[in-house]
Amino acid sequence: MRGSRFGMSALLTVCALVPTAGGAVAAPSAAAPDGTALQAALDRVTATGAVGAVAEVRQGDAVWRGSSGRSRLGGRQPAPVDGRFRAGSVTKTFTATVVLQLVGEGRLRLSDTAERWLPGLVPAPGGDRITVRDLLQHASGLPEYTDGLLDGDVPRDRFRTWTAAELVRRAVKDGDRNRPLLFPPGTDHHYSNTDYIVLGMIIEKVTGRSYRTEIDQRIIRPLGLRDTRLPGSSPFLTGPHSHGYEPVEKGDGTLVPVDYTTVNMSVAGAAGEIISSTADLDHFFRTLLTGGLLRPAELREMTADPSGGGWGLGLEIATLPCGTIVGHGGGTPGYRTVSFHTLDGTRQVTVDWTDWGTDADADADAGPAALALMTTALCPA
Repeated sequence: MRGSRFGMSALLTVCALVPTAGGAVAAPSAAAPDGTALQAALDRVTATGAVGAVAEVRQGDAVWRGSSGRSRLGGRQPAPVDGRFRAGSVTKTFTATVVLQLVGEGRLRLSDTAERWLPGLVPAPGGDRITVRDLLQHASGLPEYTDGLLDGDVPRDRFRTWTAAELVRRAVKDGDRNRPLLFPPGTDHHYSNTDYIVLGMIIEKVTGRSYRTEIDQRIIRPLGLRDTRLPGSSPFLTGPHSHGYEPVEKGDGTLVPVDYTTVNMSVAGAAGEIISSTADLDHFFRTLLTGGLLRPAELREMTADPSGGGWGLGLEIATLPCGTIVGHGGGTPGYRTVSFHTLDGTRQVTVDWTDWGTDADADADAGPAALALMTTALCPA
C-alpha cells in the first residue's frame, strides 16, 4: 500500500529527467512499441535493485511484453512474463469504479455522507460531514489506520485476518478516545488507505454484497481478467509468479531478505488486496478509460483533478512531457507496481518488480528505473 503515493511523486521527478525528443510533445505512435529499447529499460530495473521485473506496453493495438531478472532471489528461473503479483493500491481504482457505477445507477450520490450509510462510524467532530467524494479523493481527513500496524509494507502479524470494522476503528479511536480528523472534510488532501476501507463498507451497505463480490461480478468476470482476484484472508499467491522479499533486521543489525510471497492481505482490504497481472491491468484500464465500465458523466468525474493536487476519484493524475496520464501505483510486501495510461487509453504501461534492496541499501532502488521505463513507453520519441 505504501507505493500508491510513490507512483505519482516519483513519476514527476522522472519526467523532469527523461524529456521527449527535442522537448516537443510526442504524438501517439501507430507503430509497434520499440521492444529493444523497452527491454533495455526493463533490464535497468533489475540492474538497480530488483530481483525480477515484468512489464506490458500497449500502443494502440500493438502489445509488447517483457521480463527481466529471476523469479526467486538467488535462483535461475526467469521472472515469468505472464506472472501474477500483488498490485497493492491499484485496488483503489477497482473499488472506485464500483462506487461510481453505483452513482451512475442512482443508488449512491457523491454528495452522500458516510454517516448516511454507516451511522456513527466516524465519531470525531466533523466526521458526519465526510462525503463519498471526499473518500474517493483522499479529502476526508481520516487518519491512516496502518500507523503502528505495518513496518514499512510488512504487517506485524502477517497471517492475521482483519475485518473492515477493526481497521477503521484503529483510525478513528485511540483506546476509548475519539481521534480527531486531520482537517475538516473537503478542505485538504491526505493519502489515507482508511478512505477506501470505508468505501468498501459503503459498497456492502448499498448492495447487500461484499465489495469483493461486486468487483468480481462487475469488473473481473465481464472483462475476463483471468489472473485477477481479491484473495480476502487467503495468504497464497497461486499460478505463475515471482517471489517478493522484504528486509528484516537481525540481532546484529544486518538486514536480510525474507520471503513475503505468502501473506494475509485482509489488512489492506478494499484499499490494497488485489492480485493481478500486467495484461489484466492494462485491459482493465483501457476498458475503463474508453467508457466500457462507466457512463461519460462518472468517467469525467473520475479523471478530473479540480484541486490540482494530482487526485482524481480513485486515480492518480500526472503530466508527462507528452501529456496527461492517469493510473495508480501500489506497494505490498515484496511487490511494487505502477500502471499508467494516456487519457484515451491508446498508450499504456504496467510494470511490476520485486526487490528488497530499497530499504537495505540506499543505492539499490529500482523505482527510478521503473518510472523511466514508463516514460519511454508512454512518450515514444
